Amino acid sequence: MTSRHSSVCPLDCPDACSLEVQVEGGRVSRIDAGVANPLTQGFICAKVRRFAEHVYSPDRLLYPAARTGTKGSGQFQRISWEEALERITVRMREAERLWGSESILPFSYGGSNGLISQDTTDARLFFRLGASRLARTVCSVPTRLAAEGLYGRMPTVAVEDYLHSRLIVLWGVNPSATGIHLVPIVQQALERGAKLVVVDPRVTPLAARAHLHLPLHPGTDLPLALGLIRWLFVHEKADTAFLDQHASGVAQLRERAEAWDLPKVAAETGLSVEALESFVRLYAESHPAVIRCGWGQERNRNGGSATAAILALPAVAGKFGVRGGGYTLSNSGAFRLDSLAAAGATSPASREINMNLLGETLLGDLRPPVKVLFVYNANPVSTLPCQEKVRSGMLREDLFTIVFEQVMTDTALYADLLLPATTFLERREMSRGYGAMVLQDAAAVIPPEGESRSNHDVFADLCRRLGLSREGDAVTDEAIVQAILGAHPKGNEYRAGLAARGVAHPPTGYAPIPFVDFLPWTADQKVHLFPDELDRIARNGLYHYETDAGNPRYPLALISPATGNTVSSMLGQTLKREAKVEIHPDDALPRGIAEGDTVRVFNDLGEVLLRARVSPSVRPGVVVIPKGLWSRHTLNGATSNALSPDSLSDIGGGACFNDARVDVRRAHTTSGS
Repeated sequence: MTSRHSSVCPLDCPDACSLEVQVEGGRVSRIDAGVANPLTQGFICAKVRRFAEHVYSPDRLLYPAARTGTKGSGQFQRISWEEALERITVRMREAERLWGSESILPFSYGGSNGLISQDTTDARLFFRLGASRLARTVCSVPTRLAAEGLYGRMPTVAVEDYLHSRLIVLWGVNPSATGIHLVPIVQQALERGAKLVVVDPRVTPLAARAHLHLPLHPGTDLPLALGLIRWLFVHEKADTAFLDQHASGVAQLRERAEAWDLPKVAAETGLSVEALESFVRLYAESHPAVIRCGWGQERNRNGGSATAAILALPAVAGKFGVRGGGYTLSNSGAFRLDSLAAAGATSPASREINMNLLGETLLGDLRPPVKVLFVYNANPVSTLPCQEKVRSGMLREDLFTIVFEQVMTDTALYADLLLPATTFLERREMSRGYGAMVLQDAAAVIPPEGESRSNHDVFADLCRRLGLSREGDAVTDEAIVQAILGAHPKGNEYRAGLAARGVAHPPTGYAPIPFVDFLPWTADQKVHLFPDELDRIARNGLYHYETDAGNPRYPLALISPATGNTVSSMLGQTLKREAKVEIHPDDALPRGIAEGDTVRVFNDLGEVLLRARVSPSVRPGVVVIPKGLWSRHTLNGATSNALSPDSLSDIGGGACFNDARVDVRRAHTTSGS
């Protein structure tokens, strides 16, 4: 019997697609685009279209299991849920008694989870335990803090409104891999006469079609943005009327930008003065103009200030107040919904541990040491910087590691106890978009595979076993949804929209116009171009540029951009192809590297063995290893993160993946090794 079900995609992508799932005999047979979210436009990405490969993967975890071999060996024996949960209960109580509750560390990120599966019953458990708190900083925190500091978490330009833009700037983002529904909209805008500028070290698909491609050196987005700001002021292209009415901190921003004339910017970024001047003149003269700001520019030591400077540009140039003008970053704050409303607990005053420093935390002299590590909604061995340090830390015999996961990831191999988790098709999920301004709620469309269980169910069970449950706690998915929506003054409107149309929109509407339909969500409703709070927390002050002095031993910058194959590292087990490192011919030739050669990409932190792809699609001085790889995708089991430092960004303690500096040499290995 065949049936069709409406669902939603909660995976870490701004588009928040509606789905139609075909089920035959209790199994997913086809996944297509749904209709509730207007942005979905009748198509979805290939990775979600093939998501059944993940659901029914031979790597799928189907039963709880306990380690029988050495850590990392992948040897486990099936046990019951009762035994698994009892072991966790005993270990947590023991850790609390012997070392204190801070010796328990929950480790999660949750970019691919909705509002039910993250920060509800899990937060309740760890808050009430008084466990160490995790700073989830591996992605988006520098950009979020920059946007909040300048504008509050106000909604930004709707993707559909790019049709009205005369200039589209894609900065630090590759929609062809992440957020694919922007691509046909850009194409339609180009057909209507819009111009396209792409700021990216690589020739992405849209960069290849752009009127102007600026392949800057990684980590130099801040001087580029400051140079554009300075030019706008010096050449009287700044919108002083808009700034007088809607902004503060103008003089401070201008002072920080003053040093960056275009020749100095050119020297730092590796771009020509002519290209820079073409860009800034085009931006100044185009109306409406929109910047699609991504997350690529935050992945270095200057990431927070770089984002703030980019987001300051539409205010300085007066691009707001018209449909298709301004910027787009994240719209997740448009709904003002908070999963913690269902937790029924407040964050403790326990210590906070930056997730980017997990390796250092596990290996360092921390007091109390981490004795119980509970990993869920995350794959730290594959996704964190200083990969070998993380591996070494997880090999500690005195560390009890629980991994609650859907498939046997690289991290799951290091577990002492495995718990099988449901996918979003096997549980209810309420999800909001962070590009598309939609809230969606979908029931499970298939029964759980094996004995897999949902996050909220397992953490509620652990609360009960540890004596942390309270009367009135939201435990079921319906109770959690009611608690989240009930905490918002517009919750009833959201609920009505979900019931009537399968989708709800924020109070501002689906495609509002900034500075027309609302003003910034700062306390005084002004743009804070120089927010004092960011200046206080920024290392060396806001908009301060920390130059990459370089290292002659490691002259190449390594970047690890997202691809269309995985969502961070999720779906990595479905990727069968061997990874390659992309290198420009000008860098390959003097090293004697040819297409297909086995090479070492290395620095003082480690090395990655893989084959070379020689291509002019990456700028000279830069090499590319894709994001989201697992150990099976390279010749020695290491990925780009083995070469990334665990230093932190200027604002928010973000990861500095793009600060990796390496060299590449032919490897002395036999063919096929």
